[in-house]
Amino acid sequence: MATSTSSLPAPARSSSLADSLRDAGTAALLVLVLGFFFLGVRTDIAPGGLTLTFRWGLLISAVAVVFAGRLALNLFVFKAKQPVTGRMAGILEGTDLSGLGKWLSRILLAFAIVLPFFFTVFFPDRDRQYIDLAILIMTYIMLGWGLNIVVGLAGLLDLGYVAFYAVGAYSFALLAQNFGFGFWMALPLAGLLAAFWGVILGFPVLRLRGDYLAIVTLAFGEIVRIVLLNWYQFTGGPDGISGIPRPTLLGLEFSRGDDGFAAFFGLQYDSIHRYIYLYYIIFILAIITNVVTMRLRRLPIGRAWEALREDEIACRSLGINTTNTKLTAFAIGAMFGGFAGSFFATRQGFISPESFTFLESAIILAIVVLGGLGSQIGVVIASVVMIGGIEMLRNLGFLSQIFGPGFDPTQYRMLIFGLAMVMIMVWKPRGLISTREPTVVLKEKKRIGADMVAQGEGH
Repeated sequence: MATSTSSLPAPARSSSLADSLRDAGTAALLVLVLGFFFLGVRTDIAPGGLTLTFRWGLLISAVAVVFAGRLALNLFVFKAKQPVTGRMAGILEGTDLSGLGKWLSRILLAFAIVLPFFFTVFFPDRDRQYIDLAILIMTYIMLGWGLNIVVGLAGLLDLGYVAFYAVGAYSFALLAQNFGFGFWMALPLAGLLAAFWGVILGFPVLRLRGDYLAIVTLAFGEIVRIVLLNWYQFTGGPDGISGIPRPTLLGLEFSRGDDGFAAFFGLQYDSIHRYIYLYYIIFILAIITNVVTMRLRRLPIGRAWEALREDEIACRSLGINTTNTKLTAFAIGAMFGGFAGSFFATRQGFISPESFTFLESAIILAIVVLGGLGSQIGVVIASVVMIGGIEMLRNLGFLSQIFGPGFDPTQYRMLIFGLAMVMIMVWKPRGLISTREPTVVLKEKKRIGADMVAQGEGH
């Protein structure tokens, strides 16, 4: 019979508490030593040379936060007889989350449809900023859904997904620059070219799994970036490509003049019209990505992806062609990345290799992993938290009143973001939405079988 924590002898409890305090003190001491030069001391350029500014309040706050956080983890997670995470899992174990997920998806979809008008009504002074942030978040949602096909459904770790993003962007930019293609004409071509490069990547990695697959895909992403950086005659090199045309609506441009969108519909010209149009473009592209992915999951190819993710050897023993399965996963995931890259090019109007570094691949992969592998709604939540959270951390100017005028909170937004990611992985190691509805439900087969037996007994 298991004993509770309260029934333990007093020396055992005090020993556990002493160990937890000692471990938390060690972590705080490490932060004090390592953070002294990163947090406690600030160098500024002055007329006479460098000046040193000591920020003891920031350093002491960091040490206190680490000490309290480590002690809480030791007491309630690592060394507890029944950790908080275990109790939460027990509470959620008997809860049916499928209905909640459906309602959450519908609410988010309805809110996303009216989002631009919500900003223009309630935040008229900052509507452009918020709509532009919504466009950025929606772009990463689409990229996360595209990578989720490769990583979440097929189980193929891809660290070079930004390469397909770059292929789509440069395909549209070069087609527009050399052949005068518009956005809607170049969009499918950019997706097809990205899918082609997905197949090119898929062939060399057919026999690779795990860490080796990650290394090869990482190398592929860097190869594409370096080629774009050094092939100056074709890609413009580090100068990039500018003058990329904006998308039009039935031939109408969002500009001033008698032939613009506002004049045609009798509206007063406002630059916010173009941002709203861009938002609905990426929104429709993201919805198409989601619908296609959900439909493919219910087809034999989707079930083959999930079988490949669970066990490749068993997948081969069932007669599934793993070569075609991997290639289709890479190609379809790359195609959606190419669509997103083409939109990125028309949104920015300028692209360069600096926009497609490994950090972009890491962010997209982190969105998929933190959201929950194979979970579509999890990707949405993780994108909003990660991308929107990083941008919102820029608005921390009030902290300078607490830690002094020399404190710039925007310099530490990535540090805060990293700590938040660590906490998420401690509390939810399988992602924010770790449960998802399976493609094939065994209980339905059992119920159908039971009904057939009952009918037989009735006859």
